[in-house]
Amino acid sequence: MRVAIVGGGVIGAGWAARLAANGIAAAIYDSDSDAPRKVATAMQNASDAFDKLTAAPRPPFAAPSFASSLAAAVSDAEWIIESIPERLELKTKLYAEIEKSAKANALISSSTSGFRPSLLQKNMRHPDRFVVAHPFNPVYLLPLAEIVCGEKTSPKTATRIANILSELGMHPLHIKKEIDAFIADRLMEAAWREALWLVKDGVATTADVDDAIRYGFGLRWAQMGAFETFRIAGGEGGITHFLRQFGPCLKSPWTKLTDVPEMNDAFAAAIASQSDAQAAGCSARELERIRDDNLIAILQGLKANGRGAGETLAAWENQLRARAAASDIARPLRTLSRKAPRHWTDYNGHVNESRYLECFSDASDSVLHCIGAGANYVAQGGSYFTVETRIRNLGEARAGDMIFGDSTVLLAEGKKLKLFHELRGEDGRMFATGEHLLIHVDLRTRRSSMPSDEVSRAAAKIAAAHAKLPLPEGAGKI
Repeated sequence: MRVAIVGGGVIGAGWAARLAANGIAAAIYDSDSDAPRKVATAMQNASDAFDKLTAAPRPPFAAPSFASSLAAAVSDAEWIIESIPERLELKTKLYAEIEKSAKANALISSSTSGFRPSLLQKNMRHPDRFVVAHPFNPVYLLPLAEIVCGEKTSPKTATRIANILSELGMHPLHIKKEIDAFIADRLMEAAWREALWLVKDGVATTADVDDAIRYGFGLRWAQMGAFETFRIAGGEGGITHFLRQFGPCLKSPWTKLTDVPEMNDAFAAAIASQSDAQAAGCSARELERIRDDNLIAILQGLKANGRGAGETLAAWENQLRARAAASDIARPLRTLSRKAPRHWTDYNGHVNESRYLECFSDASDSVLHCIGAGANYVAQGGSYFTVETRIRNLGEARAGDMIFGDSTVLLAEGKKLKLFHELRGEDGRMFATGEHLLIHVDLRTRRSSMPSDEVSRAAAKIAAAHAKLPLPEGAGKI
């Protein structure tokens, strides 16, 4: 897919990184001569983040290019992303310029965080192809994108952008009614106004406000949002009991949501001073890396429990595995791609054998997805259990090393599936090999059984292709 991004700021660079992780090299246009440096920094952060986020096989990270002109960037694009500053007149003028060079069927989206799409598209020649797709920073990690249609937006355009975003590992949220600032920003704005009053009135410092969020309701909201949180707060009576008990409090003057404190120089200076103290000397880039590492841990935790954004991450990983399944099966399958984290190393300074086994387990899961025996198959009552494993530890992987897994299907016959995984570094060094015998099991009886015809055929097809390859060194011992 050919994508153009107009505006290489924080959001534009985030879009480029999200696309890059999916193997799409965007063309960026930005008149700022410093944009390439800013984008390169963001891309490095994003590349590191994706290496830590998932072990699913990903396409090579596709770095964006910079176009010399707007026309050069958009003329061949199928999707054009506008991410320029929030000035209505600038945006509408830009769309007129884009339409002069864009293909007739090119999709045009805006990253605006507040303008209604009907205002943005009013002067367009082809407003039916325009839609708002509002992402959140960092775009490469946070999956939410609010989809907002204008009066002249085609329903097909909304469907088209939703499908694209899902393929990129994002969660498209279709806003049912056009409104300024959409949903998420309205909620953040409400909390932000109240936070400003708390600081203005001397009730709290900026650190106090942030602590109240990150140590309290912020942790709950990451997994279940506001309404589900309050449903639980109602106990066995649920949300009905909660509303009956706490509903009257809404009439109490607890908040100042409709008032805004004057942002004069003195107040701005006080906020800046407190915020500087909070940062404790960390640069913006250092804070971004801390943020990203914590977001990755939260996303992985949510994935393990099948909640919130973790579900979106799992769905994207399944898509990556499905794409790997569609790759050339005449070669070993690329089933793993991940960076070794620090906590994988032991007192000798290298990755210990239990982590190699974890990599082999992830690689086996990728193979199972390739033959159609993934999560949906398990939900229907079938699965493969590993019954024997032989591991050879051949080299030292250290924290920060990329580990790639390539898998050969040695046997796919009846209930048996025999796999051979090789773990290598970027320079081709072999870290370890693992040979695994798996037996198909009926999960209802917990006894061995024959796999479905579809799974059998898919596994046999790969095994037949891999039988033409030389037997991997060290294979055939099980």
